[in-house]
Amino acid sequence: MAYAFKGSCDSHLRAVTGVDALAAYSRGDAERVARFTVEDGAVAVDGLDAGELRRWVDGREPFTDEPRGRELTSPHADLILDGTINAPKSYSIAALINDDLATEFEALQDRLRTRIMTTWQRELNARRGAGGRIRESLHRIEVVELQHRRSRALDPHIHRHLWLNVKVLGEDGKWSNVDSRVAMKLHTLINAEGELAARTDPDWIAALARNGYSIGDDGEIAQLAQAVRPLSRRSNQIEANRAKLLLKWRSEHPGQEPDHDVLQHLDRLAWAKNRPDKPGAVDESEWEQLIRDELHAIDAGILRERSAARSWPAAIETLDRDLLAAKAIVDADSRSTACGGRFSSYDLRAGATRAVAASGVVARRDNLQVLIDDVVARGLTQTVDLLEAEGDRPQHIKGFMASSTARLKVELAARFDALTRVGESFRPRAILDIAGAVLDADVTLDEGQITAASAIAGTDRLVSVTGPAGAGKTTMLRAARIALAKQQRQLVVVAPTKKAASVAGREIGVTAVSLHALLADYGWRWGRDEAGAEVWRRLQAGEIDECVGRIYTGPRYFALGAADRVVVDEAGMVDLHTANALAAIAAETGAGIAMVGDHLQAMPVGHAGAMACMTRRATAVVELTAVHRFRDPSYAALTLRMREPASKEAALAVATELDAREQIHRVTDAAQARDVMVEAYFRWTAVRKRVALVTSTNDEADAINEAIQERRVELGQLHPDRLVVGQGEQRLLEGDIVQTRLNDRVADVENRALWTIRRVRASDVELVALGDRGDVRRVSLDYAAEHMHLAYASTVHGIQGETTDASVVGPGVDASGLYVGMTRGRVHNEAIAIAWTACAAREQIADSLMRGVAEVTIEDSVRAARSELGRAAKVARDRGRRVGAEDGQSSARQLDEWLNASRVALSSLDARIADEESQGHGRAADSGGRRELVSLRARLIERIEVTSRSIVELTQQDGYASNFDRSQVRVREYRSEVGPVERGVETREGLTRQ
Repeated sequence: MAYAFKGSCDSHLRAVTGVDALAAYSRGDAERVARFTVEDGAVAVDGLDAGELRRWVDGREPFTDEPRGRELTSPHADLILDGTINAPKSYSIAALINDDLATEFEALQDRLRTRIMTTWQRELNARRGAGGRIRESLHRIEVVELQHRRSRALDPHIHRHLWLNVKVLGEDGKWSNVDSRVAMKLHTLINAEGELAARTDPDWIAALARNGYSIGDDGEIAQLAQAVRPLSRRSNQIEANRAKLLLKWRSEHPGQEPDHDVLQHLDRLAWAKNRPDKPGAVDESEWEQLIRDELHAIDAGILRERSAARSWPAAIETLDRDLLAAKAIVDADSRSTACGGRFSSYDLRAGATRAVAASGVVARRDNLQVLIDDVVARGLTQTVDLLEAEGDRPQHIKGFMASSTARLKVELAARFDALTRVGESFRPRAILDIAGAVLDADVTLDEGQITAASAIAGTDRLVSVTGPAGAGKTTMLRAARIALAKQQRQLVVVAPTKKAASVAGREIGVTAVSLHALLADYGWRWGRDEAGAEVWRRLQAGEIDECVGRIYTGPRYFALGAADRVVVDEAGMVDLHTANALAAIAAETGAGIAMVGDHLQAMPVGHAGAMACMTRRATAVVELTAVHRFRDPSYAALTLRMREPASKEAALAVATELDAREQIHRVTDAAQARDVMVEAYFRWTAVRKRVALVTSTNDEADAINEAIQERRVELGQLHPDRLVVGQGEQRLLEGDIVQTRLNDRVADVENRALWTIRRVRASDVELVALGDRGDVRRVSLDYAAEHMHLAYASTVHGIQGETTDASVVGPGVDASGLYVGMTRGRVHNEAIAIAWTACAAREQIADSLMRGVAEVTIEDSVRAARSELGRAAKVARDRGRRVGAEDGQSSARQLDEWLNASRVALSSLDARIADEESQGHGRAADSGGRRELVSLRARLIERIEVTSRSIVELTQQDGYASNFDRSQVRVREYRSEVGPVERGVETREGLTRQ
């Protein structure tokens, strides 16, 4: 609410939260905000003043204060959902310097606003009934629009915020809450609509052309794109100026915090500072001229009038629709990695919309719908429908998988099947002797480490070593290396990233390389095809290697033999494509593979499941259980229970113990959580200790990074006049902790490596490795701008593999993020929960600890999709018509409803059985819990059959129109899958049994 009545947007000020902030701004510059009411696709508009807006946000009728449905009393209840209409920065520049384009850009945003609102009203739903089981279509939604012309730094940034009120009117005439989970999943389609409008709207494209402009491949206005980066660099200077002014204000007003008006005044002073002949403060009427002057300084010709340009849009009939469909699938597939490769109809529609947006076509939005629908239909032919037998399903259910991903899963499983060969372990006694000779006197191997080293040094073709954080996996590998050397066998250590390989190499005492370096040496090359899909191919000896311009003659650096062992460290981060190539090399050379890692920590960037896939087929599977990292042995034992709790009760027990140990820090809101993490940084660094700050999102990490940086400026630890522009237009100061995000051989820096900025030079930035003052690197200013950002806090991927003195995990992280974060600190680890009571905090931590079912195979994904469908609200239908005795009809209804509920229960059992299987890592031993679940499942199927026969009898008696036909089909399906874990699933595209 903090910017509802102001002309500049401070939505990035993440400390501003909720309706409480409205009071400070209710006297703002604007008198009213626009409210749009959408009923059955028709849009009406009126205005709300500050008081009316407050009532509206609070879920009440703004003019009469009457409640709309049940009052939302929870402090964490959603009140509004904020969607932003944004555009490339060059659009805002164009609107500033050209009145015609300013008018057309506003009209473009108006059309997009209407499209978004009508899409919300058509696609979203409320929920009815106990547990929200029934899906109710919407008759009416209400949206408030906020329009902003500039950023806080007073740069041109025209955008709008659309606030969707969670209170919606269903078609049944009742007020209730919008299904926010569906709204969040729909957002990918809303974003795609924005891209489509910006690049295909005929009025906008025509306006650009008549003014001499055109859209480039990157979506920016081609003739203005060169001004975007300089303006961004100027924004960083403004940020530095602002930090100084804020420090000065606080020194003059001890114990006070600046209000909105003071901050706005400081913003304008910061903008004007260091500009010659500019006033000390910026008047609103002068703003446009100041920006024009800035643009003229960047490019003297940027303000000149341009001759009209001819646009050459692509004709709809000339488009390669199959290529667009392939691009749509790639788009949807790239967003599916967190769900085992599954995506929804929304995801596919969004991919099709983005593909059409980039096609060069220009047409009215309604005229493009037929094209988009055709692209979606063609895209469906490139998918496996995981819920094909289920019939209709809500469009947000992730029930599709790209055929290429499904094929990759099957191919990888087949390669590992072919590699499986039972061998013998190396002598454990000999491993003990080796460890005594090569390890430090105070380091010994536990039983699990000895078993793991024996397996790796043995002759089993596939070895899997899984274990928790701090289990000493790399220490064990030092002994395995010597054992292999004694047998004249080579050990090749690789890791998914160059950073992880460097860490492993130092700790094991070998030269380690990235896994991709090994694959490249054996001729594998990877890239993207015309549709953007990842494509791997294999060079044969004698072929021209286009990457280096010479003939490929075979492997030059890694000559693997039949007895050699390839150890993949941090194997949980290996994706399916990479694992497939490695398996092919192992099959050719005869080398064995040992995957060492933890599939319960950070996932790969691509599709996960490679380590789990191999573990299910490995003949030597070792699971380490002892933890050596922590100073407190009791906490080490607790982390094992934290890693993968068997049930919600077990997770609650872990959370209760964490709370008793004072390792759950309870706060009341996100702003307080952020403050706790910032304070933790300064508390630990004050005693020269390193602390890991783990967040749920990159945006949250950025907020904490910027807060720490600003505090360090205030304390005089950093000097804001020595800065460089970083990734995402961050300002990076001398003394800041940063992370590099791209391997660079020339500069010798690695992706995700951590550094301190020692010096900012005229042409480069001097970096010092964190923890090693003698390790110095230099990167160019361009590298810094593209691939370097602040790193006081990071997400789980940024901290994976690091060990620190302490760790603080922010709210909202998932199971892997919480586990990784809570196992970084040797001395202290704590988790933050946003909750009003200690009980609620424990519940929240327990919920975060619970993991989803691993989706290693297509069969796993089928069960996961069914489980998601079972949780979704069902569309209300008229289940029948009265044609017979009322009692018979009532009985049939009850049985039919029980049958539908049983489908949900059966899906849940499928998921639980799969979970038991995944926790067993594919070992042959069957757990008692799993046998009980399978037995329960069989009994439920028998009851379904009995109930189905009863429905047949009732419908024959009174003609009740039930869902029996479909139910009978479902019974046959489930009956054929009584052993779902052992049996396979048939899919399309030639994929048979797995």
